Amino acid sequence: MINVLKKIAVLSGIFFTVYAFACDACKLQQPEVTRNFTHGTGPESNWDWFIVGFVILITVLAFILSAKYLFKPGEKDKSHIKYSVFSGEN
Repeated sequence: MINVLKKIAVLSGIFFTVYAFACDACKLQQPEVTRNFTHGTGPESNWDWFIVGFVILITVLAFILSAKYLFKPGEKDKSHIKYSVFSGEN
């Protein structure tokens, strides 16, 4: 079972590295910041950079909040469903 998981991990790693980096033609079309990471043309105006920055901000904020509420949810109500699931009375 472990050998199968290792093979899947290696094959998926090889598969994704091919698509993870931009090809030579796309590198010429990209600005300096995104030159090696994406395919196609890069952001063409300042509004595109604003949108990219806003999406990055939302993603980072969502990650921080999900980690915060995963480790310390702060639910104290004794009738909350988590207490019935984790009580072991089922």
